[in-house]
Amino acid sequence: MEVGNDVEQRSSQWYAGSDRNAYIHRAWMRRGLPANAFDGRPHIAIANTASDLTPCNSHLNEVADAVRNGIWEAGGIPLNLPVISLGETQVRPTAMLWRNMAAMATEEMIRANPVDGVVLLGGCDKTIPSLLMAAASVDLPAVVISGGPMLTGTFRGKALGCGTDVWRLSEEVRAGTLTEEDFTRSESSMIRSRGHCNTMGTASTMALVAEALGAMLPGLAGVPAADSRLLEASHSTGRLIVEMVAENRRPSTLFTRASFLNAIVALAAIGGSTNAVVHLLAIAGRLGVELNLDDFDQTGAGVPLLVNLQPAGRFLMEDLHRAGGSLAVLREVRDLLDPTALTVTGRPLVDYLDDAQIWDETVISSRGEPLLPDAGIAVLYGNLAPAGAVIKPAAATPELLKHTGKAVVFDSVEDLRARIDDPDLDVDADSVLILRGCGPKGYPGMPEVANLPLPRKLLEQGVRDMVRICDGRMSGTAYGTVVLHVSPEAAAGGPLALVKSGDLITLDVEARRLTVDASAEELAARQPSFATVAAFAAPVRGWEKLYVDHVMQADTGADLDFLLGSSGDAVSRESH
Repeated sequence: MEVGNDVEQRSSQWYAGSDRNAYIHRAWMRRGLPANAFDGRPHIAIANTASDLTPCNSHLNEVADAVRNGIWEAGGIPLNLPVISLGETQVRPTAMLWRNMAAMATEEMIRANPVDGVVLLGGCDKTIPSLLMAAASVDLPAVVISGGPMLTGTFRGKALGCGTDVWRLSEEVRAGTLTEEDFTRSESSMIRSRGHCNTMGTASTMALVAEALGAMLPGLAGVPAADSRLLEASHSTGRLIVEMVAENRRPSTLFTRASFLNAIVALAAIGGSTNAVVHLLAIAGRLGVELNLDDFDQTGAGVPLLVNLQPAGRFLMEDLHRAGGSLAVLREVRDLLDPTALTVTGRPLVDYLDDAQIWDETVISSRGEPLLPDAGIAVLYGNLAPAGAVIKPAAATPELLKHTGKAVVFDSVEDLRARIDDPDLDVDADSVLILRGCGPKGYPGMPEVANLPLPRKLLEQGVRDMVRICDGRMSGTAYGTVVLHVSPEAAAGGPLALVKSGDLITLDVEARRLTVDASAEELAARQPSFATVAAFAAPVRGWEKLYVDHVMQADTGADLDFLLGSSGDAVSRESH
């Protein structure tokens, strides 16, 4: 659908007229743009997270070129808008500290500039969530393009799962079954091409979930970064955003509660990352859509695991794409999807499922023969997690999903690293490892450290999984019986701060319970250990201080309290 100059555009507030201010706005943009660029054509920002320091997004400039061509072709004016980029493997202390800042900065730049719509280019874990949070808050027509997963690398003839095999191989080094030299040799094989992690980590999860939410051209999520069809779809997305502006398709009109519940169904069916919980909650909070932690449990309950990808399975994202991709998965659970939920095309998501097929049932299982009958993320409550905690049963050891053991407590990441391999550590295979001080406030930023390394002496005995509990997050590429996002966190006064080594901890996933064997009176009489308190040093300036002062807990998405809701696209005052 081509758009002419008879549609009143938001950008006309800058460019229309003959006064001095309109002259300034037009003149400074006349660096190759023709005069008819200001005659009412839609101006489209390409919010681009390309960065050499975000390796998974480094190819997005090429994607942006394809988007630009599509926008021009449809009669729009494409404008590159570099925005904050977050490399999960690079930024310290954790990328999650900066997600809200990236969302806030992107929101303000979209609102402040003369644009009518925006194409959101993301890939690495926090980039798609931050872009969607920003777009939801401005509420201009917006569409996502995921940069896609990398191609599969191999080492000694075996496929390597990016991230997942880092955890596996590093534990084998610690267990003494793999030399450090061989571990280092595998490094150059891990990353074969451009693109984000090729496992069902957070990047892949958020791409697939964004498509199920309706935020992406259906069928795009999961196309490998090196596949030329990514550029073809990017060109089509450039055309689509011009149409979206003409039809006034905004996040508030597309992303309803039904859309979010569809995303939760998809999350379970693909065996997606627990990080999607905090991201979807945060996006919903920006839109004012009612969504809470229990929705993940209730909507995800009974959804089968259909995708056989690491870390819960065998294969990788390139395999998922050739086996039929996201639409083939969604077709299998079509009866669980809300048919009223729309996509950026203006059509319901379910309209795109009729022709989807599974081409390899070893990668995508049919509904009748799932990998697991119930793959939803479980939400736990109890005196150890009054506001909730989550666990991904699909990535856990089944025998540990109901377990009682003595706590071995670590007060910080530094404490963990100092003591985990101590041969005198009082720990056995039945122990429950607890790491605290890793929540939104306590770290700050909620790092991906919940999948604690196992004690070396147990690794040497052949132990490969234990119950682990943390108020932080876990990489979507990780695995194990890990309880995470414990709320309230220790640094916010949660009961996790009061647990002592030797306390009996009970995990019962079927009953959705997480408890410490201590009465309310006993817990009330305890004080956090000196080490727990000392590990939390409240920041005194800058973003970290603003973040700690205003960040909410994981059970609501760990957004900043003053960013809830949408502010819209209006800018009340002229700049000159």
